[in-house]
Parts: sequence; structure tokens; C-alpha cells
Amino acid sequence: MSAVEIRNVTKIFKKQAAEIVALTESSLSIDSGEFLCLMGPSGSGKSTLLNLIAGIDRPSQGQIIIDGTDISQMTESELAEWRNQTIGFVFQTFNLIPVLTAFENVELPLLLTRLSKTERREHVEVALSLVGLKDRMTHYPRQLSGGQEQRVAIARAIVTDPTLILADEPTGDLDAQSADEILAIIERLNRKFKKTVVMVTHDPRAAQHATVIRHLDKGVLLPEGVNA
Repeated sequence: MSAVEIRNVTKIFKKQAAEIVALTESSLSIDSGEFLCLMGPSGSGKSTLLNLIAGIDRPSQGQIIIDGTDISQMTESELAEWRNQTIGFVFQTFNLIPVLTAFENVELPLLLTRLSKTERREHVEVALSLVGLKDRMTHYPRQLSGGQEQRVAIARAIVTDPTLILADEPTGDLDAQSADEILAIIERLNRKFKKTVVMVTHDPRAAQHATVIRHLDKGVLLPEGVNA
């Protein structure tokens, strides 16, 4: 079964009087449990496509169907609730809150759920254990390395047990060793825990961890096997 169906999607951004076409009539099917990598030069539409899948942006035309639900028809409040339950988003810049500990950063998405304090603690401890940072729960971001910060960010992304993990250049700000560790964690989430993963990267070494690689060029999703 397809986890994600992108059907003839176009995205146009309006900037003052100009229109910028970020994505043109793109269609894509992502199977449940797949690890898809989107590659392409800067400005090719990779992050736009990822943001459309996450419901952060809306398509100008076309449909985005995730687990049988057309998210392009949802209201903003429905989208926010759906996103919190379904999507785990990993950003290049970690986006941790500096005044919160690792535990508190990871707990944030759970504050929007009906879980009790005890249940939230259990979920956070499991997520931090999965990324190898249970012993750093009380540390603040400034006390962690870049690689550790990104691991906390991954724990935050998976703490709600999302069906879909979206990663936008997750190794872009990391050294080679930290990048390899992060990619190993994402690969494990895909292989062992059967999470569907969509990752944007321009790094061919990172892309090797994926099961499927697709390329974009100037807002066009190229056919499978064709490079930009």
C-alpha cells in the first residue's frame, strides 16, 4: 500500500507581482516502509515537495494523499492535529529550544496529546534511548555536540510514533562522523521499525542509505533512474 500519493502537484509562490513555479505537475508514489531520497541542486523543489507532504505548504493544484487521506482538503486546525499524529520532521538546523533540556525538547510534541505525565516520560525515555542519549536527558542544547543535538531532534520527531519521517538535509550542519551516526539512526528507524522515510539531501553519501532515489531539476521530478 502507498503511504504517500502525490498526484499532478504544482506549487506556485507569489512574490509581489511575480510568480515563482517551485514544482511543476509532479506525481510520485511512496510505498509504506520505503526510504526515499530526494536529490537535486539548490532551488530544484526538494524542500517544497517535502513541505507539501508535511502539510506545511498547500499545493496550487493537484492532490496529496497520505494513508488514504487527501490532506490538501483539510482545514488548518485539522492539518495541525494530523501533522502532530502522523509526521516526524527532522530539520537541518535542529530547532531545539535552548532553555529546555533534551528531555523537555523531546517531550514538546506530547504536550498536545492526552497522555499523562508518566506516559509522556515513558515515551521520551524510549525515544532518547533509541538515539543513544538516555544519559543526556538533563543536558541543555549548549552542553551537547551538533551530532547529539540532531539526535535529540530525531528523538523529538519520533516520540509521537509517527508513520512518516521527513528529513530536510539532516546532516547538512554536521561533520562526517556525526553525519554517519545520524544516517545510521534514520536507516534503523526505516529497516527495524518500518518507518516510511522521505529525506532531502544534496549529499550522494547520504543518499546511499535510501532504498529509492529520485532527482528534481528546476521544479520537475525526473523519472526514476534519471539524474539532474
